[in-house]
Parts: sequence; C-alpha cells; structure tokens
Amino acid sequence: MDEATATQQLVVDLQTRGARLEVPVNTMGRRGGAGPTDDKPFVFDGQVVMVPTLADFVGSSPYAVREHGGGYVITRDGAALAPVAFPPRPRFYDLSTADGVPYNQIAVLHGTDVLATTIVQTCIRWNSDADRCRFCGIGISLRNKATVPVKTPDQLAEVAAAAVRLDGVKHFVMTMGTLNEHDKGARYMARCVRAVKAAVDLPIEVQFEPPEDLNVLAEVKAAGADSIGIHLEAFDQAVRERILPGKARTSIDHYFAAFRRAVELFGEGQVSSYIIVGLGESVESIIAGSQRLVDIGVFPFIVPLRPILGTEMQDVPAPSPQTMTSIYEAVTEMLERRGMNHADTKAGCARCGACSGLPAFAAGRSVRAGRQLSVL
Repeated sequence: MDEATATQQLVVDLQTRGARLEVPVNTMGRRGGAGPTDDKPFVFDGQVVMVPTLADFVGSSPYAVREHGGGYVITRDGAALAPVAFPPRPRFYDLSTADGVPYNQIAVLHGTDVLATTIVQTCIRWNSDADRCRFCGIGISLRNKATVPVKTPDQLAEVAAAAVRLDGVKHFVMTMGTLNEHDKGARYMARCVRAVKAAVDLPIEVQFEPPEDLNVLAEVKAAGADSIGIHLEAFDQAVRERILPGKARTSIDHYFAAFRRAVELFGEGQVSSYIIVGLGESVESIIAGSQRLVDIGVFPFIVPLRPILGTEMQDVPAPSPQTMTSIYEAVTEMLERRGMNHADTKAGCARCGACSGLPAFAAGRSVRAGRQLSVL
C-alpha cells in the first residue's frame, strides 16, 4: 500500500469509526446539535479532517489519540500510525457582543480557517414529526444553549471581522433552518451576506433550500455571496420521503432546476450539494446522481452519515469504510474528468473539505499521477 492510499484509508476509517481521545485536548468540539457536531478537527498529513470523538459508537473504535514525544499520535489497536495536531481555541471566542452574546454563539470555527454559522437556528420542519429530517440536530444546539435563535446581520458582521483579524479566517459558510415554503429564508440570508461584506473582505458560501422562485438566487448573488450549497442529501425519492419527508415535497426536478440556475449565476464548481451516504440509498444511485451533478458543474460533497446524539438516527451505524471508499473513488474520478477540484471553490464546505474524504482521494490521484509521469 502506497502512502497516499494509506492516508485515504485512515481518513475514511476515522470519519466512519471515530477516535477516542485519551489525552486532554483543548480544542473545538461540541456534543449534540447542528453541523459537524460530536467531532473534532484532526490535522495530519497536511490536511484537516473532522473526526467523531464524542458519539457513543466511538467507544468501540480501534483508533485513539495518545501522547507521544511531546505531541500526539493517532493509534490503531495501540500501534502508532501518524502524528496529529489540533487547532488551538480561537481567540475570537473570548469576545462578546455589546449586548453580551458570546461570539461563539454567533459563529464558530470549523477546521482551521473557515467560520461557520447557522443564522437561524430554527426550522419550520423541526417541530413536526411528519416533516423533520431524521438526521438533523438543528434544535439540539438551541436546547443546549450553545447558540441563539437568530443571528442579526450586524452581529455576523462584527464576529466575522474579529475572526479574520484575530484568527486569520479565510472564508465563511452561512447556513440556516428553513423559514417558510416560499423563499425558504434566502432573502434574510442575503441581508446577512450584505452586512458581512460591508464589514470585511471575506468569501462567503450560503446554504438554503431551493426557493420556489429561482430568481431569488440572483438576489443572493447580488448581495455578495461567492458560492452556494443547495443540499439534496439523497437522489432516491423513496429515501428522501422516509428520511427527510418535509424537504422531499420539493421535487428532485426543482432541485436540479435550482442547480442549473445557480451554476449560471455563481459559476461551475461554485455550487455544491451535500450527499449523505448511509441514509439507505444504494451505492449505484449515489454514484449515478453524483455524475448527474458533475455534468452540470455542481460539486457533489459526499459525506458519511454522522449519527448525531439526540436525533432519530443517533443509533444508525455509519456506512462502512469499504462503501465510502468505492463512492469516493468513483466521484473523484468524475470530478477530475470535469476539471473540478474542491480547492477551486471560493468558500464553504467543499473548499474546507474536512467533513469529507474527497480531498484525500483527489490528493492521492495527483500523487500517483505525478509518480507515473516521473517514470516516463
């Protein structure tokens, strides 16, 4: 096994099986809620990887972090595999707004250089058993008092400017719960983007459901958004109706109409869609759907299911490493053929890449291609 393949395997294993922290690591991480929760950012082999560390299933993982030579190493069944580091606590976390709201209840650091926020921490689907996305933890963050219900444009601008100044943040991802069945909240998102852009020069990705009127996407672009995530999660309609029943009422055809319009506005590779492996969809369906996205210039951001504590799917096992590897390999190849790379995205989840194995697989293909060329 070459070094690139070993790194890929380690990334996939860590993201699906997690790692126990056997050392007191003072870094970001929270239990329960929205986003990459129950995870911590691991930095190794030149990349940042979000790894489950708090979920219950991590207790049976063969992976652990231990002290070694004044630093830390990742171990498997006690054997050292690779040195690992952890980002320090962001300095902007020590500040509060004028009205006393801690900055880290407005936005948090994901990975090492991306600021992230859920601008509205409620959703019209959350309190409905018939509509709620079964994997979603948006209401848990609020219940745990880790955040506030609504972040104002001025608050977001203040925190973003501080995160750039104090911690060198390079881009900002702004997501939200769905506010209504019309613009889905996109117009409020546009107000927030405009305020941040007026305060600091920072690339921004916005994330929301596709609005009924796709002209709203142009309003968000005009406000200053650089990239956009419109998250389909699954291509199989039966899976969508079972796992995300409220969102499933918006047809896949409307999603693809939104993707095409977004690519017209934002450009190829600046539009992405979260695709979650482990919801019950077949590998073949995920690969075929991803190809359909790539063909129109949309980046399929493939991630394994992370069973979030407190959700209806907290006890659903993550997909196997073999499943993730087969999908990553297929999607990486189709992205390469299209000339798309996560690093070319201006802002957001695809650019960060820490929740997915795609960056490791893209890097591995590059390394192996370079070795081939050097032999010729």
